[in-house]
Amino acid sequence: MSKIMTILEERVAPAVNKIGGQRHLRAVRNGIISMLPLTIVGSFFVIFLNVPIPGYDELIAPIKASLDIPFRYTVGIMSIYVSFGIAHQLAKSYNLDELTSGFLAVAGFLISSVVPTQVSKGVEGVIAAGRWMPIAKLSASSLFGAILASIISVEIYRFFKEKDIVIKMPDGVPPAVSNSFAALFPAVAIILLFWTIRHLLGFDISEALSTLLAPLKGILAGNSLLGGLLTVFLILFFWVLGIHGPAILGPVIRPIWDATIAENMDAFTAGASAHALPNIFTEQFLQWFLWIGGSGMTLPLVFLFLISKSRFLKDLGKLSLLPGIFNINEPVIFGAPIVMNPILAIPFIIVPIICTIISYILTRVGMIPMMMAKLPFTVPAPIGALISTNWSVMACILVFVNFFIGLVIYYPFFKMYEKQLLEQEAAAKSTEEA
Repeated sequence: MSKIMTILEERVAPAVNKIGGQRHLRAVRNGIISMLPLTIVGSFFVIFLNVPIPGYDELIAPIKASLDIPFRYTVGIMSIYVSFGIAHQLAKSYNLDELTSGFLAVAGFLISSVVPTQVSKGVEGVIAAGRWMPIAKLSASSLFGAILASIISVEIYRFFKEKDIVIKMPDGVPPAVSNSFAALFPAVAIILLFWTIRHLLGFDISEALSTLLAPLKGILAGNSLLGGLLTVFLILFFWVLGIHGPAILGPVIRPIWDATIAENMDAFTAGASAHALPNIFTEQFLQWFLWIGGSGMTLPLVFLFLISKSRFLKDLGKLSLLPGIFNINEPVIFGAPIVMNPILAIPFIIVPIICTIISYILTRVGMIPMMMAKLPFTVPAPIGALISTNWSVMACILVFVNFFIGLVIYYPFFKMYEKQLLEQEAAAKSTEEA
């Protein structure tokens, strides 16, 4: 086992770190994460619209349409925010003007995604005759198009800057004005490119990418148990190597996760039951049923540390308890450590995989609803599961069941590791006394 861990540390970890640090993947990851506050706020308004209290619907009926607006202008048009965020991050890595890059990316994305619709006969109280822009194309369904448009826009901007094909202003002109004129030629190129592709050639980049990546979505997210297990395993595997698993998989899986939870939220706000939503494997499924205390479900391990005879583990348990309740487990992963530690790495991977299977089956048979809201990851798991499944008590109970399963599986490995540490502590004490 130690030989395998050495191979992983020396050969696999450097390659994975290099991939995770790739400029464009990093920009995608950070750009999507940057809009997290908006998605969280939008999710709360979905919850406000669906509080399971008798008479609540009648109470909010006069303002129900207004309560839906924050969701529509956050999650409902998330691709606009993502395109700006990714371009900002990528431009920053190139030392380009971030604000200009963001604007160019948004323009490219909008032109490539939305075709204004001509209305010859208006609807009274809704729209007069003229042209209107459907915002449905700006939701999570166009997320991959937003990613591609942002990367292409920044790369075009960088090309013009590096080749010095820019309008230069005299010295003394304010930087904001100078940067605006320097972006004029890139702006023309970006707008013409996306306008030609979408409006002259009739090619919808977002739709083509969504169709192309649909099988991947079906594998890594959605309703495939095999894909869900693969995602969970990869995240945990990277953590064991000492690499932030979600950060590595983020550029690939996060757009899919954001799309799946957005689909669930859309379906739920449209009147679908929480038991009949499109996707089981959302990020929230992992967060509340599997990452209890953080990736690897380490909160049960922290509780075991608290009763340990090893002074080191007991102290570590005390330090890790409060962060663990709020799903922050770096103190355990790097403190115990779990990283490159075969004894603790085994249950660290096994526990979430077993709980994935159990949680999936219970969701499939209809005992547990699917996720319909996106809450901050720091919400304690029972509360997060309760709220995110439209106040399902069964989902809250499942969190405690999974916690108990984690406790049982972690225990023998904990005792094995505790025995090693007790021997080391005893040897250290003998040396000290000598």
